Amino acid sequence: MNTSAELSPTLQLTIDLIREPSVTPHDADCQTLMIRRLEAIGFRVERLRFGDVDNFWARRGEDGPVFCFAGHTDVVPTGPVEQWTVPPFEPRIEDGILTGRGAADMKGSLAAMVVACERFVLTHPDHRGSIAFLITSDEEGVAVDGTVRVVETLEARNEKITWCLVGEPSSTTQVGDVIKNGRRGSLGGVLTVHGRQGHVAYPHLADNPIHRAAPALAELTAEVWDHGNQFFPATSFQISNINAGTGASNVIPGDLQVVFNFRFSTELTETQLRERTETILDRHGLRYTLDWKLSGHPFLTARGELVEAAVGAIRAVTGRETELSTSGGTSDGRFIAPTGAQVLELGPVNKTIHQIDECVAAADLDTLTDLYEGILERLLT
Repeated sequence: MNTSAELSPTLQLTIDLIREPSVTPHDADCQTLMIRRLEAIGFRVERLRFGDVDNFWARRGEDGPVFCFAGHTDVVPTGPVEQWTVPPFEPRIEDGILTGRGAADMKGSLAAMVVACERFVLTHPDHRGSIAFLITSDEEGVAVDGTVRVVETLEARNEKITWCLVGEPSSTTQVGDVIKNGRRGSLGGVLTVHGRQGHVAYPHLADNPIHRAAPALAELTAEVWDHGNQFFPATSFQISNINAGTGASNVIPGDLQVVFNFRFSTELTETQLRERTETILDRHGLRYTLDWKLSGHPFLTARGELVEAAVGAIRAVTGRETELSTSGGTSDGRFIAPTGAQVLELGPVNKTIHQIDECVAAADLDTLTDLYEGILERLLT
């Protein structure tokens, strides 16, 4: 492994952050490491703890426009530690690859943000507008007391973000080859179909909820919800779990539980999805209860100052043209976009995120730092 003297500032900070075992929703001391660096270059930092979640809002400058870096210090659980080639919280660089939990998602991005700001402020101490950080330790978990609560705090005092760059690992094969300028909405449901428990030998005395639900579930999975549009793929309906039965082979179950999720485009609303789903269930005469949970509405940032700044920085630093995409899961951008901010995601290659031996090319993090600095140059000078 490289010695500390050989490491770039971004790589050294990434390693320091990975060494903190910040499994969601715990931050360990990641935010303290970031805050010390930001305060040293003139940021005013406000720690915002809600429940068991640590968050902070940092700002340098009083005026608009406000450029905000957003991200999370929490990481997903490691999985079986014995299957890692290196201990997940003891990062190692070998053959140019940095391995450790959070290397790609997203401690490398956090380090690049901080170092990019240090370099930018050194060169432009009197930059226009403001630079801000919105950091949480509750992105990989339930996301209840994290970014959404910070945004509520900012909205309550009418403190607005103009442009927001989320450091999620957006790239596919090379850093900067893809940026996310939007995300699909996510609507989940837990469906319980009610029947009547009984003996399998006497089905006329029971009501099998599995048999009753099967045609309705088949119709839901075959339904064409929309055809998407130029920015979003078609809406997807996926069943993730089905559960019924007592464990005995001779008992007809009383209830069937089905867990499902919609990833939906801007062609549909949450209300329309609920109504169409319930219409199908009702058409099949089911007795059911259905609990809905909206994780986020779809959002889209059209071409404008933020997207053009990112595209220009990527072209200048890497020489490549980037692709705008709305694919993938959700991110905390879904909480920020409704405030009116332009939001995009730009981060390292996402090939190994959430996996055993999560890793990133070390050189990519230095490139990412250059990209973030280039975006600041284009927007705040």
